[in-house]
Formats: sequence, C-alpha cells, structure tokens
Amino acid sequence: MNYSQFRAMLAITKASLRSITRSPSAIIFSIIFPFIFILIFGFISDGGATRILKVAIDKKSDTANVLYKALESNPSIRIVQYSSADEQKSELNKGRIAGVIYIEKQTLNNSVGFNVSLKSSSSSNDKWPQLKSIIDAANNEISNQIFPNRPAFANFQFNPKQDIEQVREYKTIDFVLPGQLGFSLLSAGVFGVAFMFFNLRNTLVLKRFFATPIKRLYIIYGEGLSRVIFQMMTAFVIILAGYLFFGFTLIHGFQTFIELMILSFLGLVIFMGFGFIISGFAKTDSTIPPFANLIILPQFLLGGTFFSADVFPQWLQAISKVMPLTHLNAALRKVAFEGLSLLQVKSEVGILLLWGLVLYTIAVKVFKWE
Repeated sequence: MNYSQFRAMLAITKASLRSITRSPSAIIFSIIFPFIFILIFGFISDGGATRILKVAIDKKSDTANVLYKALESNPSIRIVQYSSADEQKSELNKGRIAGVIYIEKQTLNNSVGFNVSLKSSSSSNDKWPQLKSIIDAANNEISNQIFPNRPAFANFQFNPKQDIEQVREYKTIDFVLPGQLGFSLLSAGVFGVAFMFFNLRNTLVLKRFFATPIKRLYIIYGEGLSRVIFQMMTAFVIILAGYLFFGFTLIHGFQTFIELMILSFLGLVIFMGFGFIISGFAKTDSTIPPFANLIILPQFLLGGTFFSADVFPQWLQAISKVMPLTHLNAALRKVAFEGLSLLQVKSEVGILLLWGLVLYTIAVKVFKWE
C-alpha cells in the first residue's frame, strides 16, 4: 500500500488542532480578548468630550475671509479635501466627516457680509452639534471684535430637519469589530505559529517526523492547517456574534459574510509568515515575545484597530499605510459596511499579497528544522 502524504498531513492537523483547542491561552487571545475590546471601545461613549472633527469645505466657498481662517486655525477642527463630490458625500454619509461647510459672500449691500450653511448626515449625529457650536462661537467672536455694532459677521443657516441627510447608521461596532478581528488574526498568526514551530523543533518532534516517510512540506501544511482551521472558527464566531448580538452590519448578508471570511483567511495566512520568520530567529522561547511584540504592537496601535489612522500626524499616517494590518482592517470595513466586493478592494488585497510574497521569501531562508 502506498504511503499517503495527504492522510499523514491530516493526521498531523488533527493532533495539532486538538492541542490548540485544549490551550486556554489560545481561546483567551483568539476569542475572549477581542470581545472584551469590542465591549470596552465599542460601547463606552466619550461622555461628550471634545474631539478633533474632520470637516469639508464646499469647493465653491469663499475662503478669503476671517471666518474661514478662524475655522481653519481652530484646534478642534481639521479641514479635509476630497478629489470629487461623490467621495465627499460618501465620507459624509459614513460619518467620517462631521459636515460640509459652505461660506458664501453677500454681493448685495446687506448688513450681513456672509452666509454660512452646514450640511451633515444622520451618521454624524454625535458630531454635528459640536461643529455647530464651533461655527457659532467663531462667528460671534469675530462679530464682537470686528463689527461690534452689527448683528453678525455672517448669517449662519442650519436646520437639522433639512440639512441632515438620513442615511444608514454607521455604528461604533461597524468600526470596532473589523479592527478586533484583524488584531485577532495578527496575534494568532504571529504568536501561534512562532511558538508552535519553535516548540516542535525544541522538543525534537520535528526530528521524529523525519523518521517517518512524510515530506517536510506536508509537516508544515499539517501544522499550519490546524492553526488556520482554529482561527477561521474564531473569525466565524466573532463575525456571527457581532451580527446577532451587537448589530454589526453585513450589508449584503451571507455574501458579505463569505467575503469577510475570505479576507480573514488571506490575512491570517500572510500574518503567519511573521510567525515562521520569528520561529527561525528565536534561540529560546523567551525571545519570541519581544520579537512578536515588535511586529504586533505598532500595527495594533497604528493599524486602525481602535480609531482611524486619519487622527495621526502625517508622518505617522505614512507609517500606518505601510502596515499590512491597516489594509486588512480597511478591506474588512469596506466590504462589511460599504458593500464593496473583493475586486473593489483590490488595492488593499494587492498590498497584502505583496507582504505575503516578501514574508514567505524571508521565511524560506531563515526557517530551521533542527
């Protein structure tokens, strides 16, 4: 009877999967921690604290006036620009900007020199009141300083019933859950694989495998497949629980769910490349956590896990855009809430694949069997 490499690989997968499911740390880091962070960061409000608001200025606005300068220099506002009106409207509808301000200079001989209007959306219901207060305060301050005997420097027009467009709610969970899913995949790919293959080598299990007819690649396939199966099960649980209990948006239902699982699989396999590299460099098991944290923590903090990278300074945003977790998180959010297909997030997928090519090229050179 011919020796079956495939059956041997499945036997390794089964034994390794049993070992992973019996590990409390694997359960805690893969499932429990993401849910804790979802609860903490997703459902604790900011208590009305002042935030830095992203605001767009209508391209037809008059910007050669003191009101615009006052808004531009306000530390609570960051003015952003978009290449098209459609992109601006899309960002407004998602609640990523607090509103769009239009400043119009009065051409007639009126007592008020400017008209100011504000457009927002129901996705920014937690932002536009703060923005309205900032505009009111700036207008009043300028009026009192420059034109103390006139009613106002500008006529600020804002009617919430007319100027707030009702759109699909962009809930906090829609941002938090993809970030925590990405973090779970990154942690499992780096820590799980690094410790798994280091321990297999250190306990001479890999050496014992060599005494059998199984080929080396099938050993890696078997152990890696066990990690993939377990982590995809946790991804399944996180997405399903988020949808059922927290109202996580799956815009196209089952189709979106499948696309999220495909992205999760892709991200996990690529992140496992980090784990293979670390297991090759590590001399002792105590050196694995420093190596792993050097990879995980920067992405954890800068990769859009808890908040958008747009809040960072430009130099930090540039670093964030290089990180693979940033692009996985962005792809997950675009597919889940915006309804984009996998082909429409091809730029994020392409960067992830490029990272995979680099990581596995290095892993092949540094991975050690003994």
